Amino acid sequence: MATPRSHGRDAARPRRTRRGGRPARPVALAALLVVLGAGLVSGCGADEPARSTTAGDIGAVLDRRAAAVLHHDTEAYLAGTAPGARALREAQRTELANLADVPLSSWTYEVREVTGKGAGRATAEVELRYRIKGFDTAPLTTRRTMELTRDGSRWYLTADRPAKGAAEQLWQQGEVAVVRGSHALVLGVGRTGAELRAIRDDADRAVPAVSAAWQRTWAGRIVVLVPRSVEDMGALLASSADSYRGIAAVTTGGVGGTGEPPALADRVIVNPEAYAGLTPFGRRVVLTHETTHVATRPRTSAATPLWLSEGFADWAAYRAEDRDAEVIAPELAEAVRAREAPAALPADADFAFDGEADALAQAYEGGWLACAMIADRWGEEKLTAFYRAVGAHHGRDGAVEQALSEVLSTTEADFTADWRDYVRDRLGRA
Repeated sequence: MATPRSHGRDAARPRRTRRGGRPARPVALAALLVVLGAGLVSGCGADEPARSTTAGDIGAVLDRRAAAVLHHDTEAYLAGTAPGARALREAQRTELANLADVPLSSWTYEVREVTGKGAGRATAEVELRYRIKGFDTAPLTTRRTMELTRDGSRWYLTADRPAKGAAEQLWQQGEVAVVRGSHALVLGVGRTGAELRAIRDDADRAVPAVSAAWQRTWAGRIVVLVPRSVEDMGALLASSADSYRGIAAVTTGGVGGTGEPPALADRVIVNPEAYAGLTPFGRRVVLTHETTHVATRPRTSAATPLWLSEGFADWAAYRAEDRDAEVIAPELAEAVRAREAPAALPADADFAFDGEADALAQAYEGGWLACAMIADRWGEEKLTAFYRAVGAHHGRDGAVEQALSEVLSTTEADFTADWRDYVRDRLGRA
């Protein structure tokens, strides 16, 4: 599943964040649903050949529809829509117009399942896959449910909506404005050109900062979506808007189970309301953090603990900033001064959004200081190597322990003890 990770509670120290890089935790990441697979799925039973034929016929209709999108051919796009479905035809006409400026390099449909609803009627579960030219190295995939009716030998669309649990797409929310940068493409709906250009500038600064921190080759470009409101942001993530109020940005995408997962189409989604309330420093940190998730995604897996993925993203975001540790980690600094510093590295559960805000902040701060300690004591190259080694492990059990031994020549117990000392040294000043 897609996995949002987000950032931003206050302007001075954008903190409150959600993970970007994990399959269904909690993300929703329920957001842009990435479904990988191939092949045509049809019904089964005595009439399987007939249903396979139906799926093939529907697939042919959708192939013509896909070609029409790429050629911006409105009449060809609407030719597959039932003539009597006037509301649908107008909605489809508007959506195609909303897409006009988006630079698409591919747009395909795959019929995954067809079920009958009586003579001449069918419901198709479909995967829509598309790429943005110059930015996506793999398609972004979203699921659609389409209802169709047959007139003679031809099938026509009567309904087209996100599948259950899938997200809306930006062009379904309004006309998409496109702002290009050196490293970023910003797509916005209902926002001013000045807002989109400012976000473009922040994103263009974030990409080189991430490249300096993540010492491995990556795409070096990002796509940023800026919806009209936090409600629309929730729809893009197939989630309640209440989950993202006060959250400045979320990264979506997908990670594999273990080893080296495939490259997927990531998106950074900005909450325009929360983002506007940040200082320039806060906006810079937020987008650098989110961009780090894009860069590290191919090396992030189910074996990667949240303290490492979130801590590394924070480390990359703060790496070139001139801020004292107490400013970056005030909640943890307060706990240290009160002699209540944590005894163990943050667990995944500590990053849950339904917990106490201070505890959540301490989890992020603890992860940041763990990665900062590795960079300080073993070097930045070792930090990157450690991250990659953990993500390459086959399963969570033993992943961190093996990487600590092989990359840093230490044990989990010693590393944790060193981290506790490092936290006190960095944050213990009165």
